[in-house]
Amino acid sequence: MRKTLATAAILSLAALGALVPTTGAQASTACDTAWRNASSGYLYAYDLTNCSGLFGRSASNDSNWGDNSGPFQRNNDNAATSVLFKGTTGLAVKFYEGPGYSGGHLCLEASEAYADSLAGTTFSNGTPANDNISSHRWVPSTECGAFLD
Repeated sequence: MRKTLATAAILSLAALGALVPTTGAQASTACDTAWRNASSGYLYAYDLTNCSGLFGRSASNDSNWGDNSGPFQRNNDNAATSVLFKGTTGLAVKFYEGPGYSGGHLCLEASEAYADSLAGTTFSNGTPANDNISSHRWVPSTECGAFLD
């Protein structure tokens, strides 16, 4: 009888895990709250993990996070530790390692919502993404080769 109850409990937990998966891009309660409060059509970038320390938001492209123009400026270059995208289905934000949309890339789709930590994530060329984003642009998801999820 104990084996039957234990087996049933394990199967119930496994079924629950299949229904409610958690990934690195979806595991933060703080990011869930930030996403609910975010304005539709914007990318948000944070200095800290778990969508904390907001330093900018953008509804457009920015080819250089370290210059003095565009939505992200000066100290924003190579500063993002977590990101959130409340965009339209079918779109993604394509982050680049270098300014001018250069170097490796990594995409965050609207369906992914956010990455609560970029630690351990790499651009398409293998460069670590944490604190290394220098530009971004909005693209159709089909233009992405590497995703955060």
